[in-house]
Amino acid sequence: MPLVGTGALVRPAADAGHGVGAFNVVQLEHAEAVVAGAAAAGSPVVMQISENAVRYHGALAPLAAAVLAVAEAAPVPVAVHLDHATDAALVAQAVELGFSSVMFDASARDYADNLRTTAEVVARCHAAGVWVEAELGEVGGKDGVHSPGARTSPDEAVAFVAATGVDALAVAVGTSHTMLTRDAVLDFELIRTLRAALPVPLVLHGSSGVADEHLTLAVAHGMTKINIATHLNHVFTTAVRRTLAENPALVDTRRYLAPGRAAMGEEVARLLTVLNAPVVRPAVDRVETGSRPSGRVR
Repeated sequence: MPLVGTGALVRPAADAGHGVGAFNVVQLEHAEAVVAGAAAAGSPVVMQISENAVRYHGALAPLAAAVLAVAEAAPVPVAVHLDHATDAALVAQAVELGFSSVMFDASARDYADNLRTTAEVVARCHAAGVWVEAELGEVGGKDGVHSPGARTSPDEAVAFVAATGVDALAVAVGTSHTMLTRDAVLDFELIRTLRAALPVPLVLHGSSGVADEHLTLAVAHGMTKINIATHLNHVFTTAVRRTLAENPALVDTRRYLAPGRAAMGEEVARLLTVLNAPVVRPAVDRVETGSRPSGRVR
């Protein structure tokens, strides 16, 4: 199936009130796992390469070539996205390599600088037909920072989207990046308010810290693109550790990476089902802002 545009997945999902899983890729096995899981779920998916992953490999092009090839061969619609790029030059390279979307992250800058630089990137990307995500209200957790108290202002968000022309907005509603526990407390009322106020889809970063039932509720309240990285890395690594512990003489990397890939693929399929699980309306009404989930921890 041909590679598809991120916007072609996210915009219709937002209109229909559905969720789209966006899963980060660090190595080839991750890409294979994401596609296997999406195929098992019969669901479209977004594969993401972050600026941190590019830094790890030393360049974008080799990993991008592999991920784009896996996406092109997938039996379900797959989009490829550049995640958390703070460098406009990296954005330009991703566009040249054939990414259908990018996230330009200037959220650590002050509002005026974030707005100006994001608008410049959006203008260049739109000229190339590339969809752009940005962030407003810094979501904590990058480089060890944990700030789940950050919140995006609805008024600022409306002005920011209008001034920059972004196609989707990542908002701070209680999550934090790199969480290993799934007990983040989401502000569902803020999600609902932002969704009603904004003409573009909402993106939930730091979703690894959100329990299953609250992922479902986040989509029901208005989130569309759901980014998950750390949780899947944990699933992959746990399977690798188990395999090595049971077989200490293993030296062939394929023998222990394969179980990690399989476990991650199974979890991708499960999460894609969670994102679009039916919600019983009274359950939505019972979840108060600030309530703590009981969801499963993998």
